[in-house]
Amino acid sequence: MKTITVNGNLIEWEENMTIDKILRIMNYTFKMLVIKVNGELIKKEEYGTKNVPVNSVVKIIHLISGG
Repeated sequence: MKTITVNGNLIEWEENMTIDKILRIMNYTFKMLVIKVNGELIKKEEYGTKNVPVNSVVKIIHLISGG
């Protein structure tokens, strides 16, 4: 089985897997996110097109604001 690591969790990798697909699999719905794939910051406009390679390490960070 081919995998990627998302926030320390192994998930099954699929051909042409995008950030949007990972967010759906992981049930992330929060809109304010910072995402890195193998240390590279991914822009929000690339979430639907950026393919995540097999064996990648993906970090998804929720941004929280307040006062």
